[in-house]
Amino acid sequence: MAELIALCPNPFRDNGLELTKKAAELLNNEGFDTVICPVFGENEEGSLPEDVVISDWEAVKSSELIIIIGGDGTILHTARMIDHIPKPLLGVNLGTKGFMASLEPEELELIVDAARGKYINSCRMMAEVMLIRNGKIIYSECGLNDVVIHGMGDCIKIIAWADADRVMSFNGDGIIVATPTGSTGYSMSAGGPIIEPEANSMIITPICAHVIGAKVFVLNPERTIKLEAEKIHDRRAFLSVDGAEGIEIHNGDVVLVRRSEKTMNLVRMGTKSFYDSTFEKLLYKNS
Repeated sequence: MAELIALCPNPFRDNGLELTKKAAELLNNEGFDTVICPVFGENEEGSLPEDVVISDWEAVKSSELIIIIGGDGTILHTARMIDHIPKPLLGVNLGTKGFMASLEPEELELIVDAARGKYINSCRMMAEVMLIRNGKIIYSECGLNDVVIHGMGDCIKIIAWADADRVMSFNGDGIIVATPTGSTGYSMSAGGPIIEPEANSMIITPICAHVIGAKVFVLNPERTIKLEAEKIHDRRAFLSVDGAEGIEIHNGDVVLVRRSEKTMNLVRMGTKSFYDSTFEKLLYKNS
């Protein structure tokens, strides 16, 4: 039986799924079976072409390799839809930056090598998140990229702890706890450092803090980070993991973030180093 390769495109990036259909043709011609499961747009009329057979997420989970065609958000959403099972994920970048993707569209033919197992594994640590209210866990999730508490335009008070040690306390727009994979995302835009994606650490980055002393900290991954957010004058505060829809936080809630036992494998093809790729995307990809 031929190996099964899953193609997970973002139809809002890949118009008419033209690149996806080309990818399927390349793989089918080399004897691989393929399934196509769009990441967004499944329920929007006219968003998917009628000549493409759409599969489901159970088929994706049973595949040998998952090729994601879109931006970083598409990769994060795919990881969430497969329940973060440690399948090899290969990104083909159709986003604005695409730090998590290994290939650009002009390198599409390399997916055949990837289907043959000719890729480099890149094991990424993940963050486990729990929202605790009145002593009970009311929400839990795993994040590949980051955990964000944000005032959604409102100023909130944030206190961050590492185990029993207070790291910072400030009023501002919010706070980010990022993994090394997420260091090139929101955390970087807020002034955080870029960290090798295979490293193991937690980055705490304040967002628009109203105090000079609130700085970025890089923590040992074995620390448990505790975040407390206080809504000032009954303003709003929300918790979001990997850019998913936010959950409103109440005064007195506690958010715990710690290293997850789960990891994700964002495979790369080795055509460029992390440093060369990051430099090019920061310097040249401005759209």
